[in-house]
Amino acid sequence: MAYAVLDDIVARAGEEEILQVADRDNDGVADPDVIAAAIATAESEINGYISARYRLPLVQVPDLVKSWTVSIARYHLHRDGAPDHVVRDWKSAMDGLRDVARSLVSLPIVDGGEAPADDAGRVTLVQSPREEIGFGGFL
Repeated sequence: MAYAVLDDIVARAGEEEILQVADRDNDGVADPDVIAAAIATAESEINGYISARYRLPLVQVPDLVKSWTVSIARYHLHRDGAPDHVVRDWKSAMDGLRDVARSLVSLPIVDGGEAPADDAGRVTLVQSPREEIGFGGFL
């Protein structure tokens, strides 16, 4: 399930902007592969941040995740540098994702969307009892 589609990006950016950045063959239509690549990049970045806390793929896509997807995809569509307002929107999305990763923000996901807690990747230091061998434990 895609986190966003072309219509979501057009709703935020407007058709004129999207044609400027995604109509690479100049036929008057946003190139589907260009849009799909930008959305896939955005989804990959989002998944990298939320995968530690939520099961992937997301069964439902909260509006917040859709908004972040649009912001990040829109930023990536601007190959020659995004305008300041697009950069600010992208930075805001990235800040939100970092907050999710740090458990400062939770996504409104129900039905077991939280990743199960486990000890995978954790290291536990176990100190073995010292045997004292003369000289105060030193050899």
